[in-house]
Amino acid sequence: MPLWLIYALLSAVSAALVAIFGKIGLQHIDANAATAIRSVIMALFLIGVVAVQGKFTQLAEIVAQKKALSFIILSGIAGALSWLFYFLALKYGKVSQVGPIDKLSVVIAVILAFLFLGEKISWTATAGVVMIAAGALLVALK
Repeated sequence: MPLWLIYALLSAVSAALVAIFGKIGLQHIDANAATAIRSVIMALFLIGVVAVQGKFTQLAEIVAQKKALSFIILSGIAGALSWLFYFLALKYGKVSQVGPIDKLSVVIAVILAFLFLGEKISWTATAGVVMIAAGALLVALK
C-alpha cells in the first residue's frame, strides 16, 4: 500500500473523529470559542511534533521564504474559517449530514486544482468527482 494512501486513510479516520468528538463537545458551548480552544490544542500538539522530530530550524527556513510563508498564512486562514464553519454546522446539524457536505471540499479541491494548478483530470476521475458530489448530497439531504 502506498505511503500517501496510508496517510490519507489516517486523515479520514482522524477527520471522522473530529466530527464525533466535536459534536459531543459542542452540546452546551459556543462553537467559535470551542474552535479557538481546539486551535490552541492543535498548535501546542504540532509544536510538540516538530520538537520531537528536531525540525525547529525548518521553521526559520519557512519564514525566510516569503512566497511560501504567504501561502501558508493563507492556508491557515482558510483552515481556520473551515473549522469555524464546520463547528457551527456541527452545533446546529447532524454529523450524518454535516460530514458528507463537508466532503464536498474534495470536489471543490479537484476543480480548483484543475483551474489554478493545471492538474489533469481523467474522465474516470471526473466521474468519481461527480459521484462524490452526488453521494454527499444524497446522504446529507435524505
